[in-house]
Amino acid sequence: MKKLLGALIVMMSATAWASDYEDGVAAYNTGDYATAAQFFKSAAEQGVASAQHALGYMYSTGGKGVLRDYVEAARLYTLAAEQGNAKAQTNLGTLYYEGQGVSQDYEKAARLYRAAAEQGLASAQHNLGVMYDKGEGVTQDYVEAARLYTLAATQGDPRAQFNLGVMYVQGQGVQQNYVEAARFYTLAAEQGHAAAQVSLGNLYYVGQGVSQDYEKAARLYKLAADQGDASAQYNLGVMYRNGEGVPQDYAEAARLYTLAAEQGNAKAQTNLGTLYADGGGVPQDCAEAARLYTLAADQGDASAQYNLGVMYRNGEGVPQNYVEAARLYKQAAEQGHARAQHNLGIMYNTGEGVQRDQVLAHMWFNLATAQGNDAAKIDREIVAEEITPQELAEAQRLALECLARDYKSCG
Repeated sequence: MKKLLGALIVMMSATAWASDYEDGVAAYNTGDYATAAQFFKSAAEQGVASAQHALGYMYSTGGKGVLRDYVEAARLYTLAAEQGNAKAQTNLGTLYYEGQGVSQDYEKAARLYRAAAEQGLASAQHNLGVMYDKGEGVTQDYVEAARLYTLAATQGDPRAQFNLGVMYVQGQGVQQNYVEAARFYTLAAEQGHAAAQVSLGNLYYVGQGVSQDYEKAARLYKLAADQGDASAQYNLGVMYRNGEGVPQDYAEAARLYTLAAEQGNAKAQTNLGTLYADGGGVPQDCAEAARLYTLAADQGDASAQYNLGVMYRNGEGVPQNYVEAARLYKQAAEQGHARAQHNLGIMYNTGEGVQRDQVLAHMWFNLATAQGNDAAKIDREIVAEEITPQELAEAQRLALECLARDYKSCG
């Protein structure tokens, strides 16, 4: 009888603690976060794993009932994880992955994700897939990454659907298949995943895995652009600039480029700079064009480096400076920009901004000609008549070596 009474008391206590958790959920759902935290704390102290996880989540996010405290979140997640709570295992894994409240440890993160993934939790399957994809905490294994993404994608996880789409595009871990990529991108895009909307838009733009459709591409870019995705804002800006899938509208292109440029998108900065240089959709302003080109050039954008080089060469929007023009042309030329290679050749031929060197001039003209630059071909033939056969042979040798080095460290 005493044993039966003791068991009954335990059952009643467990029911009461579970009730505290349920009351906490109810309070949380009504926005009474302080009360929710109190109920979760009461249940957590009695070992209710779901309450430990819930309170840990509140500490990890902060601002709702408790101040953010990653250390306390990690402690609570650990208690719940040790009881096999899959969500706690996943969230604790994320803290170890990010190094929040605990020392960063990819291997521990992977172990925790695996424990939750084996219980079928989609978010854990996705996160572990990412680690196999990147080779973090585990040996890089694209096949295993794809397998895990597939498990999570089948449960509707949009991140896994997007990542699996990427793998089908790249042919990593799976056979390259644009149709399958489009299918997974579509599943994620329909859930509002911005990167998937952009990627699916890209497939519609070029007609890979789907029939080419500029209007669908524009609609998808707009969905992502409205979420603040910089690449979507840039891509949609290009479509407005070119009148592809939407009416041509330079002002709208400029607006979208501006949104993306303010987020640091180098291509948008370059294209917006060109609109300011030409006065397309915005008042012509060469100084603003030069400022935007500078932002993009500093990020290594070859077109911006070339355009800014032209502005320094001509003294438009910036003081004329041949040395700076040559420096920018070379940066772009070493990335394979044919017009920059041609212009750099001109500067070597004239001695503007650099010491005159017709051998290097011929080399750059030759490299630009190989990419189909007709003006460079004409200049190459002119220089060839002005240098000695030995210098011509040297220029041709240098061009071949430069090509072998992918244009790096040439001249």
